[in-house]
Amino acid sequence: MSSGKVTYERRGRTALVTLNRPEVRNAIDPEMDAELALLWAEFRDDEGADVAVLTGAGDVFCSGADRDTWFGQWIGAGAPEVRRHAEGVGFGGLTRGIDGLDKPVIAAINGWVLGGALELALACDIRIASTRAMFGLPLVRFGFHTGDGGLARLGAICGIGVALDLALTAEPIDAGRALACNLVTRLSEPGDLLADAFALAERVVSNDQDAVRSVKRTAHALVGRPLEEQLFREAIAGYSVGPAVDFATAEEA
Repeated sequence: MSSGKVTYERRGRTALVTLNRPEVRNAIDPEMDAELALLWAEFRDDEGADVAVLTGAGDVFCSGADRDTWFGQWIGAGAPEVRRHAEGVGFGGLTRGIDGLDKPVIAAINGWVLGGALELALACDIRIASTRAMFGLPLVRFGFHTGDGGLARLGAICGIGVALDLALTAEPIDAGRALACNLVTRLSEPGDLLADAFALAERVVSNDQDAVRSVKRTAHALVGRPLEEQLFREAIAGYSVGPAVDFATAEEA
């Protein structure tokens, strides 16, 4: 049963997922984390939705993990518990990806996005931010660092220099700098953010969805592979748009 800490609604063929704890700046506690995972699975299986927009209620996207409830579960945790989390779906049910979630997700970032919230935004496919948005990884101040894709995705999206700058200094950056370093690809005035995110979603929805989902699957499959393998996989996927490609079979052919 939904706790109301996250809401899911469909507007046309776009699903709106809203982090809904404005009283604590949409901080994610274990219950909200589990609910998010269920909602991403719902989006994956929703035949009426092609794209999702993720945002936060109020004027903050998300302040990250709820320090009062999230970190207590890891105090004294042993290797088996850590390994189970590492092999799971990750923070917010998205940072490791929901199995089969090949539909695009757009982050509409309204205000502060800190720590695990930045990891959540980085796991989205497109990030559009309010001109008032602020981004940060303050975790080293508290004796730990990202564990759900922050370093990996920041390095891949913005470069290792930007990733280390944010993670080591713990200093936030504004929307203008986020745009300059490719952390976000579009900016919007605060009052227009959600409308602009939906307009962007509609552009994606208007395209052939087999091709859209192939683009997402293929782009993620290419990261970190040698160039020749990237070119091979892109060619196989690009010339056989449709169901997911079995690359192992293609390589044997």
